[in-house]
Amino acid sequence: MNDTLDGVRDHYRATGLTERLKTALAVFGPEDERLTPQQLAALDHFHTRGLAATEDLARLAGITADMSVLDVGSGVGGPARLLAAIFGCRVTGVDLSEPFVDAARYLTERTGQGDRVKFQAASALELPFDDASFDAVLLQHVAMNIADRARLYREIRRVLKQGGRFATYDVVSISAEPHYPVPWARTAATSFLLTAAATREAVEQAGFRTLHAQDDSETAKVWFARVRASGPPPSPNLGVVMGPDFAQLSANLGRNIMEGRIGILTAVFEAAPANA
Repeated sequence: MNDTLDGVRDHYRATGLTERLKTALAVFGPEDERLTPQQLAALDHFHTRGLAATEDLARLAGITADMSVLDVGSGVGGPARLLAAIFGCRVTGVDLSEPFVDAARYLTERTGQGDRVKFQAASALELPFDDASFDAVLLQHVAMNIADRARLYREIRRVLKQGGRFATYDVVSISAEPHYPVPWARTAATSFLLTAAATREAVEQAGFRTLHAQDDSETAKVWFARVRASGPPPSPNLGVVMGPDFAQLSANLGRNIMEGRIGILTAVFEAAPANA
């Protein structure tokens, strides 16, 4: 397992990321000028449909201002900042990549949200929180990097309060091995896709019941077609974070979805009582 985690950590190493972000964000003004989550959306949402997908998932999960929310695999913090800005909730983000966590803290300072949004480096398989700490947990385009799904979903169940919501928006396997490289893996060595049915089964076995599940593969296809037609992405974009080969990674993700090799599962689960 350590070898696998090291491989995933290497994929997201992002050396010098915060300095690259400082340079890229100069287009918005001086360092002391406050930014909005919307201004950062092109570079801090690591999943299909970006900002809109995060907002849709949060509404589906019933996120409200009085909730404490955990974002597992929080990247550079875009979803966490958006949740706090739109819903007024308190959000904690965890990510395996220390450079991502450092960048997330920097960007959160730039948006002035440090009082409601926090980040720390941690593995999703060993969440550094007490039992029943959160009202909701979000997981977006993360699980495909994790081989031990049973342990992942048990950890999420452990930190959720009884009746809490677990909302996932993740890549699933459909028909064939993906074309690599893709945004979450440059080879199959760090890619662990499950089908939508197997994902739901693994989550339910960890102590959840399904409230809602939908196949968003066709929606993703429409989004990718629109992105292709619109030409090069606005700058700054995810290339700042993922490096110069991000265009290829993103193109392969779109190709895999268009060819029906992979799909997108959106689902919301409720943390069931321990004896359920």
